[in-house]
Amino acid sequence: MIETHLPALIALNFLAFAVIIPLFGIWKSELCQPLATLGAGISAGMSLYGFLYYLNDVPLRYFFGAWQPPVGIEFVYDGLSAFIILVINAIAFFVLIHSKPIAVREFPNKLMAYYSVTMLLMLGFNGMVLTGDLFNLFVFLEIASLSTYALIAIGEKAAPFSAFRYLIIGTTGGTLYLLGVGFLYTITGTLNIIDMTAMMPEFAGNSSVITAVILMVVGIGVKCAMFPMHGWLPDSYTFAASSSSALIAPIGTKVAVYVLIRVMLYLFGIELLDLVIPISYVVGLLAAIGILYGSIMAIAQDEMKRMLAYSSISQIGYIIMGISLANPYGFIGALLHILNHAVMKACLFMVSANLRMKEGHSDISKFDHTYRKKYPWTMLSFSVAAISMVGLPPLAGFFSKWYLALGTIEANNWLFLSVILISSLLNAVYFFRILEKVYMKNPDADEQVPDEGLVSDEVKPSMLYPMSIFAAGLFLIGIFNVAIVAVIMNMFPAGL
Repeated sequence: MIETHLPALIALNFLAFAVIIPLFGIWKSELCQPLATLGAGISAGMSLYGFLYYLNDVPLRYFFGAWQPPVGIEFVYDGLSAFIILVINAIAFFVLIHSKPIAVREFPNKLMAYYSVTMLLMLGFNGMVLTGDLFNLFVFLEIASLSTYALIAIGEKAAPFSAFRYLIIGTTGGTLYLLGVGFLYTITGTLNIIDMTAMMPEFAGNSSVITAVILMVVGIGVKCAMFPMHGWLPDSYTFAASSSSALIAPIGTKVAVYVLIRVMLYLFGIELLDLVIPISYVVGLLAAIGILYGSIMAIAQDEMKRMLAYSSISQIGYIIMGISLANPYGFIGALLHILNHAVMKACLFMVSANLRMKEGHSDISKFDHTYRKKYPWTMLSFSVAAISMVGLPPLAGFFSKWYLALGTIEANNWLFLSVILISSLLNAVYFFRILEKVYMKNPDADEQVPDEGLVSDEVKPSMLYPMSIFAAGLFLIGIFNVAIVAVIMNMFPAGL
C-alpha cells in the first residue's frame, strides 16, 4: 500500500526530480520550471493525503531496507512531522509556480542548475523533518544547507559574498550540532531519537548530556537565525534572487525551528530540559531580545526585502518564545505561528518580487500612490499580509499572537507579554508606512503624479495567483483557527 511507503515517497520524490530536471533541461531549459513545480506538487499532494490519513492515527515508522533501529535508519511520520511537511511542501509548490517569469529575467542561463538545486533543497528539508535518527538529521541538514548556499549565491552582485558568509556561519552551527550528537551517542549508544528519548531520564543530570543540549541548541539556533546568531540572514535574503528569497525565507528557518522543537520538547522533554541549567528561559530571553531587535531594525530599512529579512528575525523570535514557555498555549502559538508566518512571509516576498519585476526595484522610498492603481492586486495582497503580521483580527497573525500571549500569562511571564505587545506596535510602524505611501498622496512631493489615466499593469497570472492564494489563505486560517488548533492539540509532547 502507498500509505506504508508514504514518508519515503514524499522525500525521495524530490531526489527523483533533481535527477530528471537535468536530463530534460539539457534538451530544453524551458521544461525545468514546470518539472520542478510538478515535483513539488506531487510531494505536496502526498503530504496532504498523509496529513489527512494519519491525522488521528498512530505514528508511522518506516524502516529503510526493513532494518529496524538501532541498526537501521527510519523515518517517523507523526502528527507534528505531517503538519510541518504539509506546510513546507505546499509553500514550495506555489512559490515555484510564481518563479517562472522571475527566473527567466534574473538568471536565464542557470535554469537547469537552479531548479535541480531547489529539488535537493526540498529533499534536505523533508529529510530533516521526517528522519528519526539524529545523525541522518545532520546529513539532511547539510544537503539543505549546501543547496541554500547555492540558491542564495544566484542573485545580485553581493549575493556570492552573502552566501559565503552564511556558509562559514552555517558550517559552524552544523558542527556544533554534530558535536552535541556525538556526546549523546557516547552516553546512550544509539542515534535513534525514539530510543534515546526513552533513555533520557537515566542520564538527565550527566554533564555530557548537558553539554550536548547546549551544543545542539546553539547549533540549531544558528540555522533558525535565533538572536544573536542571526548575522547571516539579512544579507542572504536581501541579495538572493527574488524566487530564492520567496522560497527560503518562509520555510528554511521553520524547518530549523522544527528541529529545535524535537530536541527541546520531545527528545529531552520539559521536565528534564531545565533540570540543571535554565535552558528554556535563556532561549526565551534571547528570543524576546530578537523580537525587539528585528522589529527596530526593520523600521530603519528602505529596501523592502531587507525590511522583511529583519522582520523574519523578529517573527522567528515569536516561535522560539512559544517553545521556551513549555506550556500548552505557548506550544499552540508556536506551531500556529510557523504556519502563519510561512504564508505571510511567502506572500510578502512575492509582492517584493512582483514590484521588482515591474518597477525594477523594491525601494520603499520610491513607492508612491500610483502603485494602488498600477498594481491593485499586488498591493491588496501586501495589505492583507501586512495587517496579519501586525496581528489584527480576523487575519491569521492575530490568533498565533493571541495564544502566545495566553502562554505568557499562564507562565506569569509579564516581560514576554510586554515584548509581544510592543513588537506588534513596532510591526505596525514599518508596515503601515508602506501602506501610507501606496494609499495616500504625499502633500510634500515636488511633483504629483495625477491619478487620471493610470491603468492596471499587474504581473502575469502565474505570479499573481499564488500570491493572491496566500493572501486569501490568511483569512481562511484565521476563520478556521479553532479547527487548526484542535489538530495541534493532538501533537503535544509528553508532559505538556
